[in-house]
Amino acid sequence: MTATATPNGTAPAGPLASLRRVAPWIGLAARLGLAFVWAYAGWEKALDPDQAAYAVRGYDVLPDDLVEPVGYALPYLELGLALLLVVGIGTRLVASLSALLLLVFIAGIAQAWARGLAIDCGCFGGGGPVEPDKTAYLEEILRDCGFMLLAIWLIVFPRTRLSADAWLFPEEPPYDRYRDDDADDEDERDTDADEYRGDANRNPGNRELKGPEIT
Repeated sequence: MTATATPNGTAPAGPLASLRRVAPWIGLAARLGLAFVWAYAGWEKALDPDQAAYAVRGYDVLPDDLVEPVGYALPYLELGLALLLVVGIGTRLVASLSALLLLVFIAGIAQAWARGLAIDCGCFGGGGPVEPDKTAYLEEILRDCGFMLLAIWLIVFPRTRLSADAWLFPEEPPYDRYRDDDADDEDERDTDADEYRGDANRNPGNRELKGPEIT
């Protein structure tokens, strides 16, 4: 069933119209929530870059030559994502990068769990080897999956309130197309009426006379 415009040109009712109204506000909450996650994680790592590199080393995945560059660069990547999300520019792209980074984190935690490593993920500072009873792999994976849901929402619905995207690339009013369709239909009806009147004028005998019957 397709939505139709009301006679006064207002937005049509229905679940899609309701979703269209609330989605930008939900997107704003998701965007700021994900921005807070990246800002907090990046800030904690940036305060102690050596510890961040130590946490990366604990995953035992990267070659030694890459451990420190990744550990030092990761906080600033996270802070950059946070800044872009707060401003709300390139939201879909930033959300996609966020989802990819979260997948990397989830995969890193999962492989450490599967290999029997005892580490703290270091997602919000700290990190590195810990006592086996201090690990919290399941909680960390579920937490990152929750953050992933925020990123997925922004990928699907990137238009959010109070964003640079909305200011730089204003969206066409959502129901203008229905009014345009109505206008096109009215033009077609006017054209058909004009053609009928033209045919009737050229061929008077084809017109049907209306009036009282003569007996």
